[in-house]
This record gives sequence, C-alpha cells and structure tokens, in this order.
Amino acid sequence: MTAPAESPAQHQPQDPHPHPRPHRFRSVRRVPAALTALVILAVACLFLYDLAAVRAHRPGMRWRRELARQLELRTPADTAVLIAGGVLALAGVVLLVLAIAPGLRGILTMRAPEGAGPGVRAGLGRKAAALVLRDRAMEVSGVRSARVKVGRHRAKVRATSHFRELDDVRADLDEVLAVAVEELGLARPVPARVRVRRGKE
Repeated sequence: MTAPAESPAQHQPQDPHPHPRPHRFRSVRRVPAALTALVILAVACLFLYDLAAVRAHRPGMRWRRELARQLELRTPADTAVLIAGGVLALAGVVLLVLAIAPGLRGILTMRAPEGAGPGVRAGLGRKAAALVLRDRAMEVSGVRSARVKVGRHRAKVRATSHFRELDDVRADLDEVLAVAVEELGLARPVPARVRVRRGKE
C-alpha cells in the first residue's frame, strides 16, 4: 500500500508577508488643510467672542445683528442667496475632491521589491521614467532625436530619424521600449506610443 502522492503546491513555501496590490502615493496637502483649519478657527473664535459678549449682558456685534436682519428679509430665491450658496457648494466640492483624490500625479507606483516587508513602497518620478525611456530610444539605430512624455496610462514617444526606413525604426523602437518599460518595474506598466518622422537635413 502506497501513500498518496503529494502535489507540488504542497512543497512550495508560502510567503508569510504577501504583498497587496500597491496603491498610488497620496499627497499630504498641508497648505489646503492649514488654510481650511485657519478659516474655521477664525470663524469659531468670532462666534465664541460674540456669544461671550451676549452672556456678559453686552450688545452683540453689529455684523451678527445685520446678518439676522438679512436672514429675516431675504428668501432662498434671492440672487444674493443663490450666489452665496453656489460659492459654498463649489468650495465644498473642491475640498471633497482634495480629500478623495490621491494627488502626487508625478510619481508612478512601482512593484514591491523582492523580500521587502509589507510596509515598503517604491515610486518613480515621471520625468525620471521619461529620461530612461529617452536614453533607450536614442540607442536605436537611425534615431536622431527623441522626446518622451510619460503619463499615468501611457508613454508618448516622438522620434526623428535621419536614415533607415521609418517602419524599421518604429519596429525597433517598439521592441526596445517594451523591454525598457518592463525594466522600470512599475506596478501598472505604461505602454509606449511611438511616432517616428523624418528629420530635416
């Protein structure tokens, strides 16, 4: 009687620290947060001072009495009320977008290094990635100059050639840049979109 054969998967060691899918880097946004906090603090202090003055049997501030009078006279259909409401709604949308959007669009997320802990993250600047791709493009025979712009989803490459057939140069660029993009180690590789034209003599 023989023991059942064990599958190869049972002998493979499991990673004790599985790497989750890397997320984009988030901007701290200290300046918008500081400005919002200062505005809220100033308004709160103003109301607190007026409340303390009323509690001390002193007349309330003139702006609050005027605001109360305007609220009694105006209706939601008035133009001034609609404009103020629109401005406040727009400010709320801007703050909401700033709170939800990751920001730091200039940094591309890279794959986690082998053997790195779960808290280790890596990023590559778009300008640095564009410089690497440009250097690789310039190594292709027939390429006279190249301009590379790296976005979130793709890299745009514009090259000029002074000899060789344009189709041959484009094919070599596609092959070289596909390898270069893979070597960047990005979590979400940016495929290169290549355009080649004949350079002016």
